[in-house]
Amino acid sequence: MSAAARKKLPIGIQTFSDIREGGYYYVDKTSVIHRLVEEGKYYFLSRPRRFGKSLLLDTLRCLFEGREALFEGLHIHDKWDWQVQHPVIRLSFADGVLTSREALDRHIEELLRAEKERLQLSLQNTSIAGQYRELIQQAHEMYGRRVVVLIDEYDKPILDNLLAPERARELREGLKNLYSVLKDADPHLAFVLLTGVSKFSKVSLFSGLNNLNDITLDAPYASICGYTDADIDTVFAPELPGLERDEIRRWYNGYRWGGQEVTAVYNPFDVLLLFQKRQFGAYWFESATPTFLVEVLRQRGIFTPALDQWETEPELLGRFDVDDIATEGLLFQTGYLTVKKVEEPMLGYRLYTLGFPNQEVETSLNQALLPVLGMESAPRERKTLFTHLRAHDLVGLEAHLKALYAGLPHDWYRNNPIARYEGHYASVFYSHFAALGVNVTVEDASHHGKVDMTVDFAGHIYLFEFKVVEQLPEGSALAQIKARGYADKYRGQGKPIHLVGVEFSRERRQIVAFEVESLQAS
Repeated sequence: MSAAARKKLPIGIQTFSDIREGGYYYVDKTSVIHRLVEEGKYYFLSRPRRFGKSLLLDTLRCLFEGREALFEGLHIHDKWDWQVQHPVIRLSFADGVLTSREALDRHIEELLRAEKERLQLSLQNTSIAGQYRELIQQAHEMYGRRVVVLIDEYDKPILDNLLAPERARELREGLKNLYSVLKDADPHLAFVLLTGVSKFSKVSLFSGLNNLNDITLDAPYASICGYTDADIDTVFAPELPGLERDEIRRWYNGYRWGGQEVTAVYNPFDVLLLFQKRQFGAYWFESATPTFLVEVLRQRGIFTPALDQWETEPELLGRFDVDDIATEGLLFQTGYLTVKKVEEPMLGYRLYTLGFPNQEVETSLNQALLPVLGMESAPRERKTLFTHLRAHDLVGLEAHLKALYAGLPHDWYRNNPIARYEGHYASVFYSHFAALGVNVTVEDASHHGKVDMTVDFAGHIYLFEFKVVEQLPEGSALAQIKARGYADKYRGQGKPIHLVGVEFSRERRQIVAFEVESLQAS
């Protein structure tokens, strides 16, 4: 395809009409939208931030308002009755930070007033619930069609205040007051979709709205937001020359909402900025620092080598409330972990394996966690690690890692809960390599005191076993790499393989053994 076929990149554009009329690339989501509308009425969808939720809602708004010209050439165009037009009420909590119930109520009143004026209605009620109920009823009566309700970032006021639980609970009650209106408005409603990052329990937030269908992990809607590999190769084909296609996939693909059969998707924000800037970067991660997440992981003493193979149950993925946030639920819903595998060992009992979606998230999250693990000069240490790995300098690597552990501040150990268990030392080891962005595979992280991992970098393969011992070296780390045969699957790749056994003394807080055995390329 020639350069002449290039279009504008819709970076940050969430208005459907702007994209369709402004000469921008558009990935046609209307086949899955059509299915959504045909199959039900009340929906809830959770996706991480900057994943295209606002554009999805705006597309639905234009569809229900009957703006046919915008849909010409799209899948849904000849399947929709354009004579039927519904009044649409769209509320968004995306803008601003609300830190009190008063501020929230004021914001809601402003939203309701704007919708009232746009729909040319006059309301008599003064309470928020009363105004919302009246808005829906009057819109139905005035326009002669049932109402479509679209709510964007329904949970943001709570998420913005999670570090202040009392305030978060206040705001939750304020939102509950609004959302509870939908339960008795059924005769006036045609379609309802709430979107957000997290999935708060129905009991805590939706008060009786039990018919809300959560499609977050439903296979047919797995790609309702985000770009697929096919989208990258077709819609964005003019942008691909000059960029390594496999690297685009490794860096940005891999978000999956369902089992292995589900199509993985890319975060649109990342891909669009890559195409604009023409260089790889952690664009999505850097667009908002996950302060709350890092603080929760610090308090809970997270074992970082297990992040890429976290087994859990569906119930925990959706357990999210002000007073009860499952760690895996938080990591999954915010987009830092995704579904890698779904198993059903017994009918009705499913097990999910979570892991990092891609290189960007693995590298960036580990970079954010290293200061929490005690590495205050992480960028400088990363450069040193890179220098030794690139030169295949195992003597220098040994000196670097010994200095790294010796430099962890002593008062830090006393003040941090994560340091009170043996997983901390292995976490520092794994996260230091992962934060560099090299290809790291955790072979086994079943025991918190150790990590077995492979690093494939610059034409060499390194097989590490890191283990914690009480005081003196046991000499068993290297022996265990050999006993488990981790090197076997890497033989025949034509790369030198280095087996490295590292032992760390809990008592002395330093590396007491660093044994290396190198195998020539075969």
